[in-house]
Amino acid sequence: MFAVIKTGGKQYRVVADDVLKIEKVAGEAGDVVEFAEVLAVDSNIGAPLVSGAMVTAAILEQGRAKKVISFKKRRRQNSQRTKGHRQHLTTVQILEILTDGAKPSKKAPKPAAKAEKPAAEDKKEAAPKAEAKKAAPKKETAAAPATAAPLFTAPAGEPDDLTKIKGIGPVAKGQLYDQGITTFAQVAALSDADVVRIDENMPFSAEQISDWREQAKAMK
Repeated sequence: MFAVIKTGGKQYRVVADDVLKIEKVAGEAGDVVEFAEVLAVDSNIGAPLVSGAMVTAAILEQGRAKKVISFKKRRRQNSQRTKGHRQHLTTVQILEILTDGAKPSKKAPKPAAKAEKPAAEDKKEAAPKAEAKKAAPKKETAAAPATAAPLFTAPAGEPDDLTKIKGIGPVAKGQLYDQGITTFAQVAALSDADVVRIDENMPFSAEQISDWREQAKAMK
């Protein structure tokens, strides 16, 4: 048996045990949600909904889709705008397709519990581990992991005072210096791809970076 449901302004063809991502619905992982907007059940087509039909599903996870970048520019108007958006999504598993006003009978599946080992086995395993721990020589302290490379290569020479760009304070200036952005010319020359990289790796939005870029072009 299959059904066609409507949720979040979209239609989905579902059968029992299907797992799908839909527009966000309220609830936590493990909750059961009901979809009352059922457009069809097998050959029974609603007008517009199938009377007495309902589909239940268990929420598996609340998450977000990949970031989508929107870039808009007006020619000869010195105006451009970059925005990022990540859509909220809910992953659900279809439990039941109900008709004729039937009530839900299934509950959300519980995560499998880890099998507990008998106490005797735990003691047997613990003994050799304790002996091995005593016999094992002390390990040398591991070296600290190398610092991640900066996003850009800083040019030679004295850095510019980036705080002259409106919206960049002392803290933001230091963060930009750490990533190799030290001059007005670098900021002005940032490509749209560079804007996306900074947006993903630094605490600045694409809109902020685009605004700084326009200001820097007037300072070169």
